[in-house]
Amino acid sequence: MAQYATTLSIAGSDSCGGAGIQADLKTFSALGTYGMTAITAVTAQNTTGVSSIMPVSPQVVADQIDAVFSDIRPDAVKIGMLMNSQIIMAVADCLQRWKPRHIVLDPVMIATSGSRLIDEEAIATLISRLLPIATVVTPNRPEAECIAGGGINICDATSAKAAARSILDLGAKAVLIKGGHIDTRNGEMSDYLFDKGCDDPVVFTAKRVDTRNTHGTGCTLSSAIAAELAKGHTLTEAVGIAKQYLSKAIEAGASVNIGHGHGPLNHQFAPIPLNVKYK
Repeated sequence: MAQYATTLSIAGSDSCGGAGIQADLKTFSALGTYGMTAITAVTAQNTTGVSSIMPVSPQVVADQIDAVFSDIRPDAVKIGMLMNSQIIMAVADCLQRWKPRHIVLDPVMIATSGSRLIDEEAIATLISRLLPIATVVTPNRPEAECIAGGGINICDATSAKAAARSILDLGAKAVLIKGGHIDTRNGEMSDYLFDKGCDDPVVFTAKRVDTRNTHGTGCTLSSAIAAELAKGHTLTEAVGIAKQYLSKAIEAGASVNIGHGHGPLNHQFAPIPLNVKYK
């Protein structure tokens, strides 16, 4: 029998379609996997900001995850916005029970517009319950500084390594610190992939695109990593392919005018046929 490579996003909904569940599904499809969702919150937002957020009840979040796993087992799971401790615990309980092979944890805390998307108590729960079961955690600079604690200020590879070491010490298996918020030279930016078994990171460098259309970049990268893991790539390979996809999606959408703020990427710049596995 033929099967699709399957991916599940556990995240919040974005009403303007550029981030969250909507961006994840676009990414899953563009990279040739069959995408599924468990919605954790409904947001009213557009390219200029978030006006309201309504969390989904923890039981309904758990029911969505169980419904997917009991019928179409995901090859990889991406976790995005989780608003509160109760939702985080529900997600952690489900994933510990179902034991997916790959979990990509994007610790979404602040939207591109600057709006806060998670409460303080939830950060500690995320660290204790989800960090240890994730294949990789993908924080940007502010998120990595928050999780690492200790007053770390990430400004270069050395400080990124210090933050990553602190995050690994908290139980993470691997951490990808995204460089979009780090000052760069020569128009380039670098992401740093660390894992427990290596002292030095794998560095992924890409040119910085001059555009305000960056809504959903973090969601897109983490879901692209999940898609490539689902297709059987190693973590380093998955991150490399995901980085290439993200760069091209940003470039393709850089000059497109959608909305009055941070516009979306062009996820469908080069659609790829669904990846089919045969048993």
